[in-house]
Amino acid sequence: SAAASFRSGAMNFNTWILFIQYACCFGVELTMNNAAALYFREEFNQSTEAAAAIASIFGWMNLFARGVGGFASDKMSARMGMRGRLIVQTVLLACEGAMVLIFANTNNLAGAIVVMIVFSIFVQAAEG
Repeated sequence: SAAASFRSGAMNFNTWILFIQYACCFGVELTMNNAAALYFREEFNQSTEAAAAIASIFGWMNLFARGVGGFASDKMSARMGMRGRLIVQTVLLACEGAMVLIFANTNNLAGAIVVMIVFSIFVQAAEG
């Protein structure tokens, strides 16, 4: 039954780990979607239009990165079960964390755009 299936998933410790990890990466995406344009406008003196165009690149990475993350997760799940999924998501989240630190400390516009793209790929892949 649906209730028994839900109860089984809710009682699985791995489900809660994945839930918390997904909440973290999705929270980062929402924050970036809301703050990136303002960041580029204030930090790099871009016009509102230019800053918004640059910030939109973050969302464009969804076109492929989320699927790549899901594919990697599925492959590791086939090899190692839920442990494989957890490993993929943990690695992606660690890379995401490293990239946000690098992004926050990048002082030139071109470098910040490149780092934001790589950062976005890890964020979207972690949601895949």
